[in-house]
Amino acid sequence: MMSKMGKKSFREMSLPGGLLLAGALLVWGDLDPGKPQVTATAAIALLMAIWWMTEAIPLAITALLPLVLFPIFGVMDGKTVSSQYSNYIIFLFLGGFMVALAMERWGLHQRIALHIMARVGNHPRTILLGFMGSCAFLSMWISNTATTMMMVPIALALVDRLDGVLPESDRYAKGVFLGIAYGASIGGVATLVGTPPNLIFIKVFSESFPDAPEITFAEWMIFALPFSIIFLLVTWRWLVYLYTPKDHGMVESGTFGEQLDQLGLMSREEKTVAAASLAMAILWLFRADLRLGFVTIPGWANLFGNPSFINDGTVSIAMALLLFLIPARSGGAILDWPTAAKLPWHVLLLFGGGFALARGFIDSGLSQWFALQMQGVAGLPVMGVVLVACLLITFLTELTSNTATSQIFLPIMAALAVSMGAPAPMVMIPVAMACSFAFMLPVATPPNAIVFGSGKIDVADMARTGFVLNLIAVAGITLYTWLVGPYLL
Repeated sequence: MMSKMGKKSFREMSLPGGLLLAGALLVWGDLDPGKPQVTATAAIALLMAIWWMTEAIPLAITALLPLVLFPIFGVMDGKTVSSQYSNYIIFLFLGGFMVALAMERWGLHQRIALHIMARVGNHPRTILLGFMGSCAFLSMWISNTATTMMMVPIALALVDRLDGVLPESDRYAKGVFLGIAYGASIGGVATLVGTPPNLIFIKVFSESFPDAPEITFAEWMIFALPFSIIFLLVTWRWLVYLYTPKDHGMVESGTFGEQLDQLGLMSREEKTVAAASLAMAILWLFRADLRLGFVTIPGWANLFGNPSFINDGTVSIAMALLLFLIPARSGGAILDWPTAAKLPWHVLLLFGGGFALARGFIDSGLSQWFALQMQGVAGLPVMGVVLVACLLITFLTELTSNTATSQIFLPIMAALAVSMGAPAPMVMIPVAMACSFAFMLPVATPPNAIVFGSGKIDVADMARTGFVLNLIAVAGITLYTWLVGPYLL
């Protein structure tokens, strides 16, 4: 890997380098004669891609470029581009993260994890599965970063007790920490709010195909959750093969029960947050009509005069507001502003910049231009295109933000789907999922970086283990989409 000095030098060079490359394209390029907006949008996208991938400046600041450059180069007026930074997808994330912060404030997330861990048994394989399953479940609803940070201290307590008790405990510890990171990433793809690329897909899809039926929280979950479970089990078996000692032995099972006992009885605040979280999940699932084969479950939004006015963002903000209104026994409310102020505001700006860029692709005609240039690729079978795209993106996100990668590639995949005459979800959803599957390097995802920081694993372990998982993920997503996609997408 590059040294710290090398990384810093490369980042410093990418700042003027991005400007020079984008400027050269703008001055000497003429992608679509008679349509200067196409070239201007491509130049702006190139600049943003370079600065995002190299982090030449903070990602959120790069995300603000469309606010200035799109109006200046005639791509989009200021009013339209600024509206992209405030839409229901952003508020879906905002409300959901506020509820997650309330969960963290009162320790509910730790209680949930310990309850699961205390019941998985005392066999090394089941303990590993318990960690992975806990991370996957929590990451469906809260940040995978927060999930991993919460689970690492529990894992450290476990591996300390295993030292000298379980054969090859150091090797087993590597499997546990890798399982935590991988479980958090895998669980995130199961729901719309689990990871940013999922939300970015929804926005890009709605912008690219405004007349297409909305893909709801429930519909995404029906498609993605089974694959998430299957791939979690495959990953678990791979980690068992690599890191679980052949002489398994048994592990003292009291560790997690003792930590759970130390938490005491569930407080009224925890119960309130748990009820709000459960209610939010149920309202998301059953907001719109849920079609299950020949059976349709009417959505609760139909009870209102304009059910189409209500979206998943409405639900998440409503539950967050409710927590601000319910008093806590210690004074104040269940959710207060000092807690809510911990929101990752930079991620909201990053969302907005990606949405603005996606809208620029469409309004300028750059999406159509890309579609024309990809006629050769469009001649391949749909699943061939999906396989190539997922392979490229899975390894690209080892070095770049999955959020930035999805923002750059999803508008292109939307245009490619049109040129191929293929259902857009069949092409875009696998790519969105692939953006979250990067298992090789510590810099690939926050969970990878957090477990690497535990000191229990090294880069070689992660790279060797993750390389195989990357390939399995690409093949698995492609095969699953081919088999299940025609029925659910």
